[in-house]
Amino acid sequence: MFYRILTILILTIFMVGCDVKSGEAPRTVEWAENASVYEVNIRQYTPEGTFQAFRKHLPRLKELGVDILWFMPITPISEKNRKGTLGSYYAVQDYRKVSPEYGTLDDFKTVVNEAHRLGFKVIIDWVANHTGWDNPMIEQHPDWYTQRDGRIVSPVEDWSDVADLNYDNREMRRYMIESMIYWVKEADIDGFRCDMAGMVPTDFWEEAREALDSVKPVFMLAEAWEPDLTRKAFDACYGWDLHHLMNDLAQRKKDGTELPAYFAKVDSQYTDRTMVLNFIDNHDENSWAGSIPERMGDAFPVYAVMAYTVPGMPLLYSGQEAGLNKRLPFFEKDSIDWNLQPQLSAFYRKLNDLKRDCPALKAGVHGGAFRILNHDNERHVFAYERKQGDRQVVVVLNLTGEEQRSVLSEEIAGNFTEYFSAEPTSELKEFSLPAHGYRVFVKE
Repeated sequence: MFYRILTILILTIFMVGCDVKSGEAPRTVEWAENASVYEVNIRQYTPEGTFQAFRKHLPRLKELGVDILWFMPITPISEKNRKGTLGSYYAVQDYRKVSPEYGTLDDFKTVVNEAHRLGFKVIIDWVANHTGWDNPMIEQHPDWYTQRDGRIVSPVEDWSDVADLNYDNREMRRYMIESMIYWVKEADIDGFRCDMAGMVPTDFWEEAREALDSVKPVFMLAEAWEPDLTRKAFDACYGWDLHHLMNDLAQRKKDGTELPAYFAKVDSQYTDRTMVLNFIDNHDENSWAGSIPERMGDAFPVYAVMAYTVPGMPLLYSGQEAGLNKRLPFFEKDSIDWNLQPQLSAFYRKLNDLKRDCPALKAGVHGGAFRILNHDNERHVFAYERKQGDRQVVVVLNLTGEEQRSVLSEEIAGNFTEYFSAEPTSELKEFSLPAHGYRVFVKE
């Protein structure tokens, strides 16, 4: 009872007595600036598909060097109108319970506590746009849902397993924020990845951020690209455009001359504090668009390096570090094979170390300046630098499956070390890159 009274008091202060649009943007937690995100698909992670089974992987993930563990939805999955055998992770049956197929609330709290002990931060997936059809809210509060001709509807016609929430209803908003606060207080999580954030009003997210930060400073990631979301509500958003462009480059549908326009767009649309999430895989892309080998073939390391070194925050999906080479079905069970390409872990560990330890690669307001370098082979080679004070990183990427040569229009002098080979060099001017080759030069 005390918790509920306290929660209502907090919400009253922030939702009634405060105009969040007139305030300043929240300050991003410092630990996010040089962090990498790791998406955890509990269902497919182990044959057991439980929190307890996943917990055994925490030391390995610590060795991998990731910083933020993002758990896909951990709430119970609705049975009514369920798709497939197991249903969608994103059809929420109850916002304040744990899916019994994964374990118990205590099991999850044990994982969070162990993750914190090892130095990880933990965020959970939050589905604010819709619920499953057997969520108790449908019977108890039908006015909390979008209705047409007196009937509750799905947000999108193809999403027949979920019902659309009505954000004109203030009571529903209050319940949603109370539920988010519940997980921060009960499980001590560090933030949220918010599903389909662009389909929920921005002012709701701003209210939620104010209320959450009053309990504990949180990190907020939007599954959306809209710049308005990152002005006050979210710290990070999805780099969908870069993801699709990288796929097109890997498939030779486009060439390197397309890249400058993307970065100019990001620079003009987003505030300095915005962290763009860069990725070559995630649960949606893997299940629906194809595995990394399907979309990128042998070119994927080039784009992994790009995702870690251009402005923003990198993401790894479950199994990516082991060479996941299949589509994990969205509504069924199909465990990840962790023995495919064990050597890839060392590659991603190097990238995680680089991101964490190099100040020039920070994301957000303290990130190093980004500059595309002019050279004589811009269709096939992409070259750029990140710079923060005397710290500098120069990256040169071969976007093709053939050997490429490139000469910069300027010589960059300094005591650099090529990060992957550990070879020193005092000047950067001419490059010879093998098929799908990459060079990362670091000056400390």
